[in-house]
Amino acid sequence: MSIFSATGIGRISSGRWVRGTAFALLAGALAPLGGCRDMGDVTGSIGGSNSQALPTSDEDLRAYADTWGKRYDANPGDKVASINYSKALRALTRFPQAAAVMQAAAVKLPNDMEVLGAYGKALADAGQLQQAADVLSRSYTQERPNWSNMSVQGSVADQLGDHTQAQEYYRSALKIAPGEPNVLSNLGLSYALTKQLPLAEQVLRQAVENPRADARVRDNLALVLSLQGKFSEAEQVERQDRSAEAATANVAAIRQMIAQSNSWRDIQTLEAKKKGAKPASNKATPDKAPLVINHPAG
Repeated sequence: MSIFSATGIGRISSGRWVRGTAFALLAGALAPLGGCRDMGDVTGSIGGSNSQALPTSDEDLRAYADTWGKRYDANPGDKVASINYSKALRALTRFPQAAAVMQAAAVKLPNDMEVLGAYGKALADAGQLQQAADVLSRSYTQERPNWSNMSVQGSVADQLGDHTQAQEYYRSALKIAPGEPNVLSNLGLSYALTKQLPLAEQVLRQAVENPRADARVRDNLALVLSLQGKFSEAEQVERQDRSAEAATANVAAIRQMIAQSNSWRDIQTLEAKKKGAKPASNKATPDKAPLVINHPAG
């Protein structure tokens, strides 16, 4: 699942439709992404022998969920069944149900860090951010760190507005998994949320250079490029994973969101102050394309 769709503004991984400003898109892109099975269980990767890889087709995924659901029903709270069934439910965007499944496992195994990690990620997907933050904080120790859980902690902190803490989580995760593209992607988006767009672009370009970077990471780079008015570059990035028509539609959707908010004007004013220059006009982007800034409607 991408944060974009071929027909325009897409769905973020929490299943909520993105509305409002371009920065709502950024916040959405930072969600744990447990439901994005086509990109892998990105920051929601559980790892270890208890988690199996998800199928790629819808039909196989539903069959997988049904198989693990039956095993779970036969023994509610079982660790292996709970982890795999919950992961399948998240991929199917059934987030509250996934969280309930892992809650039962956490009640049965309250000190199992693998269970707590999966539970925290399911809570984050379900939008229960404060509870997710608490559970994830108990899902690893200094002696047994977990970069994946740290990265999800960062995404939760970013969604709660604590970007400084979020970036600390990402940096800690990168010490354990240097160059991990998904962590770099979240870090880049966090910089974008604090309007450090050149730094965000730099980090995201580093992420996409990694051979393990997936389409979601490239989508995030395209988003940050668009926020800087680099629409042509954003389309080139998008075309690595989809048709030219779909790439154009995705970038056009972001552009429309920017036009419906004050985000573009705020960014340009901030950058101009840093450089000692006049703010960029609202009439055109650096790509010479017209961009009208309107106040968001409610």
